[in-house]
Amino acid sequence: MKKYLFIASILFVFSACYREPVFSLKPAIEFKDIKKIVVTDNFSGSKKDSVVISIAFTDGDGDMGLTTKQIESTYKGKYNYVVKALRKNKATFTEVVFDPSLSGFYPRLKLNDKVGPIEGTLNYSVDFLHPFTRKNDTLKFEIYVNDRAGNQSNIIETKNVILHTLI
Repeated sequence: MKKYLFIASILFVFSACYREPVFSLKPAIEFKDIKKIVVTDNFSGSKKDSVVISIAFTDGDGDMGLTTKQIESTYKGKYNYVVKALRKNKATFTEVVFDPSLSGFYPRLKLNDKVGPIEGTLNYSVDFLHPFTRKNDTLKFEIYVNDRAGNQSNIIETKNVILHTLI
């Protein structure tokens, strides 16, 4: 009997130690990393730059991301991963508008519908299909994400990245 009481008390102590984290219902993001990769375009065979941006996220109710069906119907044109590019001109950065947009979608992060906190890392890749007119362009990005309830995260800024696409 003492053996079972001891095991039960140990289990109680360990279960009492774990508490679910408490996050805001509004997503929060933090810049982690940015990497540039030079890839070969499958169609043309020319080189192009691809940038992978990593951000950490938290969300209190876990309603982040969309299914393919949701993207095609309800959310058409309303991106849940919003990217604004800024190009360095001399000492200042100015916005550059790309067509098509650099913004896009990230998938549903919780496959079940259980409400609860979620945290992790989103890696988002941006390909620059159109070569820049000059070499050594310096860019940085401003990013925010939206959850399914429409809550917008804080806006983060990446470090600078130098693109050297061959013309």
